Amino acid sequence: MNSRAKGLWITLGAIAVLAALALPKLRSSPGAPGNTGAAAGAARDQGLPVSMEVIRAERLGDRIATVGTVLPDEEVELRSEISGKVERIFFSEGTSVGKGKVLLKIGDAELQAQLLRARYRQAIAEEQAERQRQLFAKQQISQVDYDSAVNALNISRAEVQLIQAQLDKTEIRAPFAGVIGLRQVSEGSYLSPATPIATVQDTRRVKIDFAVPEKYAGALEVGDEIRFSVQGVPRTFVGGIYALETKIDQATRTLRLRALSPNPDGALIPGAFAEVEIVLPEKEGLTIPASALIPELKGHRVFLCVAGKAVSQPVEIGARSAERVAIAKGVRAGDTLITSAILQLRPGMAVRPAPTN
Repeated sequence: MNSRAKGLWITLGAIAVLAALALPKLRSSPGAPGNTGAAAGAARDQGLPVSMEVIRAERLGDRIATVGTVLPDEEVELRSEISGKVERIFFSEGTSVGKGKVLLKIGDAELQAQLLRARYRQAIAEEQAERQRQLFAKQQISQVDYDSAVNALNISRAEVQLIQAQLDKTEIRAPFAGVIGLRQVSEGSYLSPATPIATVQDTRRVKIDFAVPEKYAGALEVGDEIRFSVQGVPRTFVGGIYALETKIDQATRTLRLRALSPNPDGALIPGAFAEVEIVLPEKEGLTIPASALIPELKGHRVFLCVAGKAVSQPVEIGARSAERVAIAKGVRAGDTLITSAILQLRPGMAVRPAPTN
């Protein structure tokens, strides 16, 4: 082997030695391709960064949102108690009427004739009873004869009262002060007890008929305030609960309530759809952010951080506001609640506090 070839082999050997010494350093370098998996594994071992909050007691008021219907304070559908032809109509549609005002008159010529005959009979019976009284005082007739005359007089008086009561029914009067609606009859038409005449409503104040879920049944009582709004009127109305149903509706599991609200300007029209809101008194309890609550088919759950792990915990909720929810059962004061990355969490997953800016 000549000297030139020998020098080449020496040079190649030196390069190989240097490469062997440099290879471990390259593998341990942060930018080396082989170090990527180790870095990712270390990151996984540290856990998913999440926001956390220590659960504590706070004061929170509940708001019940429901829907209802506006009803008149008083309402009646006018009908006749007897049959007959309409003789006169004394009201105009859509106007106010006072209590006791005559609204409609039914023909009473036949009843007037019957009343006149009954009064003649009463007059004869009174004369007969008086003569029998005088004879009885002189002991010229028996007690039985005198009692028979008195009884005949009483029957005559009762007949007069009966016909007079029927005559009173020929006048349809307003049962209370209010506004009368559209009439369904005309003069000359024949009325029967089944024929509607018109409706009368007292709307100086209105009733709000609504229902709440049964869980609020014990939280509401007479005197509680409600706020409601109706379509087409750009303001909020205030009312007070005055009556509660005595039982829960088994079909809907709700409790019906009624409230009264003043309506001096007539802005509230009976039959209108009302959006009702009831603000309950504030109570102290454990609360969490509403965003941390996970709804499920059978209830709700949250994720707690226990020893660096995510733990799924079922809870029962209570009052809630726009941002906070009261927890009635399932967590305790001092527990650490996970409030972010909720959709990424799985039970047992490692978590760590997310860095704060």
